[in-house]
Amino acid sequence: MNTLITIVGPTAIGKTALSIQLAQHFNSDIISCDSRQFYKEMSIGTAVPEPDELAAAQHHFIQNRSVFEDYNVGIFEKDVLVKLEELFQQNPIQIMVGGSGLYVDAVIKGFDYFPDVDPKIRENLTDELNSNGIGSLQRKLKELDSTTYQTIAIDNPHRVIRALEICIGTGLPYSSFINKEKKQRTFKTIKAGLKADREIIYDRINRRVDIMLENGLLEEAKALYPHKDLNALQTVGYRELFEYFDGNWELDFAISEIKKNTRRFAKRQLTWFKRDESTLWFDFKEDISTIIQKIELLLPA
Repeated sequence: MNTLITIVGPTAIGKTALSIQLAQHFNSDIISCDSRQFYKEMSIGTAVPEPDELAAAQHHFIQNRSVFEDYNVGIFEKDVLVKLEELFQQNPIQIMVGGSGLYVDAVIKGFDYFPDVDPKIRENLTDELNSNGIGSLQRKLKELDSTTYQTIAIDNPHRVIRALEICIGTGLPYSSFINKEKKQRTFKTIKAGLKADREIIYDRINRRVDIMLENGLLEEAKALYPHKDLNALQTVGYRELFEYFDGNWELDFAISEIKKNTRRFAKRQLTWFKRDESTLWFDFKEDISTIIQKIELLLPA
């Protein structure tokens, strides 16, 4: 049976390195499932794999879109399923890696169905965001759907507005549409997660942000600043620097906010991925031979 080995875990934990080692062992390709690495204009701030890493295994869905294109998890699900059908014809074992839990679940389990709602609702919510800030929308979401409030990237205006427009447009919580019956997949999934003590994760995040800045994150964000309202740019690492360019924050404070918000993001990632009790969890320093051995025990005979 075709098998998709999926590597998950918090940001900066070492998922890319592990996925490449597994791809080389199984002679397979890698599907990237990072919702920020799709965009070719964003490379430094999204920690796109280095050229030597991209050359070490065939990657898909990395910098294949522009921030000026509309792209979402529903389209991604369809794109990946088409690509996997093609790849499984070459090799019954393929690798997927990424920290975007919603996108991982869309591929593995299927995307949740949401009814169409009046576009005017989104317009009104966007106006409220621009007038009152995201805090107003966050409070509204907490009141209408506390479950979603606790699980989504609450600092991401696009995600908050999406949840709210469903709540308002249907009269039902956004979370009530999650995890309904979905189409069965034609492949088996083995999910492996990387973990570390919180202090180690936070230290790796802080060092990664420093390296990004040394590599030109400030200049990359400056080039994107004229387009700061695009959905693709409503993400940690860029949003904080836009505040600096707006003159609202000092640079040192913006950098500290990037680190703080990335740490909060990592915490949400772990909360999301730990919901799946079938995930094999490994220490981030675990020997690759041990990981491969345990994964191979779960492969179809």
